[in-house]
Amino acid sequence: MTTDQIILFSLFGGVFVFLLWGKFRYDLVAFTALLLGVISGVIPTKHAFDGFGHPATLVVALVLVVSAGLVRSGAVFLITRTLVDASRSLGGHIALMGAIGGVLSGFMNNVAALALLMPVDIQTARKAKRAPGLSLMPLSFATILGGMITLIGTPPNIIIATIREDSLGEPFAMFDFAPVGLVAAIAGLLFVALIGWRLIPQPKGDVASDPMADIAQYIAELTVPEGSKLIGQRLSELYKTADKNDVAILGLVRAGKRRYGTAGTTKLAAGDAIVLEASPDALDEFRAALSLDFADAKRQEALRADGDGLSVIEVVVTEESRISGKTAMAIGLGWRRQTVLMGIARQGRKIRSHIRKTEVKAGDILLLLVPSDQSNEVIEWLGCLPLAERGLAVTEEKKVWLAIGMFAAAVAAASFGLVYLPVALGLVVVGFVLFKILPLAEIYTHINWPVVVLLGSMIPLGAALETSGGTELIAGWLIELTAGMAPWAILTILMIVTMTLSDVLNNTATTIVAAPIAIKMATTLGVNPDPFLMAVAVAASCAFLTPIGHKNNTLILGPGGYSFGDYWRMGLPLEIIVVAVSIPAILVFWPL
Repeated sequence: MTTDQIILFSLFGGVFVFLLWGKFRYDLVAFTALLLGVISGVIPTKHAFDGFGHPATLVVALVLVVSAGLVRSGAVFLITRTLVDASRSLGGHIALMGAIGGVLSGFMNNVAALALLMPVDIQTARKAKRAPGLSLMPLSFATILGGMITLIGTPPNIIIATIREDSLGEPFAMFDFAPVGLVAAIAGLLFVALIGWRLIPQPKGDVASDPMADIAQYIAELTVPEGSKLIGQRLSELYKTADKNDVAILGLVRAGKRRYGTAGTTKLAAGDAIVLEASPDALDEFRAALSLDFADAKRQEALRADGDGLSVIEVVVTEESRISGKTAMAIGLGWRRQTVLMGIARQGRKIRSHIRKTEVKAGDILLLLVPSDQSNEVIEWLGCLPLAERGLAVTEEKKVWLAIGMFAAAVAAASFGLVYLPVALGLVVVGFVLFKILPLAEIYTHINWPVVVLLGSMIPLGAALETSGGTELIAGWLIELTAGMAPWAILTILMIVTMTLSDVLNNTATTIVAAPIAIKMATTLGVNPDPFLMAVAVAASCAFLTPIGHKNNTLILGPGGYSFGDYWRMGLPLEIIVVAVSIPAILVFWPL
């Protein structure tokens, strides 16, 4: 091996180790590797940031913005409100939601499709009085399967199309993935709907219950007595004592009128009632520490969390959420947004003590008490996903067909080669803004910037590996290991190896490495490289064994009450089925 190859293999090895470790976010890991590649000289300085202007990076970002526009127009909820029925049997519900998720994922980012359908699925589970864990995993897997059908359904397809253009002179078109992807998706959806959901372990907790059902005991009121040393102090001066006793101060009631949000600057007077969120033990400790009195029963109506002043909302934490890996206190949730973290649901288990000092993880469900008129802003600030439909998402419902028409026209134009795909999607974004389907101020908030950084960083690393002969070296090793086997058998092994990597690594990183290797293997064997690229496309997308293999699996971890080991029970047979049906389909539609 050359010096450059040794350096690049070391960088990729480091990236894979850190991605598996999970201590640092994948975009930081990839960007650090890129900079080390530039410093070590294996990546030319003038090409260091080419990945950020690469068509694959642009398409991924634009697809997310277009997806947001389709949501704002009401196109998605037009489908779900019409078709979803809580009285339907569990098997029927899974089949219908899986079909909807699969179709949506073909034409919008599959993570966005799950984010839209997950609240619908949970609300349906609540109405049907069943645990959401019985249907969320099938929905997640269905959206992953549906993303394989088109070019824009999942990042691996976009990456493979652009790598094909760089290596072979022409990219895959919009529906080139459809023959194989559709066969794999239909087979997978049939398994999930008929058999797969029965393999899911019985959920350990029912997180689909009404979040208000057990919250009343945590909302209380203590009054300031005559002669109290607190008279004249600002309410905010009590925050330190409250935090020490694991109590959250929600606001103030004076003369029967509630004050929330700005109550912290109010000077206390005798007879004021301090509205609190606390467990009974913590409440009593706080009362004793400050010599406060209990309020009488007549004032309880002023404390209802679902009244005019405050609202209770549920959100699910993503890897990119502001609070992921931090505590509510660390990000200043209370003083910055006048929002109280009421509880955390983690894999079916509810955390109710010291919650403001508990580190939040991706996949957790948070129960938040927010000022009623600021719930949407708080959710956007946190970067979490709401577990209920928001009116904001359908404010432009009158423009639903206009939005669908513009998107369909762009897809058709790109499919027939009339307009370059990034340009077509860019025109849709411009149209959404001009026709006020999507506010200009929201465009950049819908782009998943960590994924953009990951792509922008990994693409130059992948190009350097290919230029240095590294991909040819790996391909040679694989050919030696499979010596004497038929090309279709080698194709199968490549698919299994790629799928295994995708289960434990980011599928974007897996694709950037595996696609050039697939081309080199096909060239060495003297066969058509397209079936090898198709095998990588399907395999990189199909990460069903773990909650870390695909973002969709991470998103459902908390809401579904799953544990790490629950995924393989349905995921392993599903991956076997995908390989079993995909290889024949590839050989038929993309002959060697």
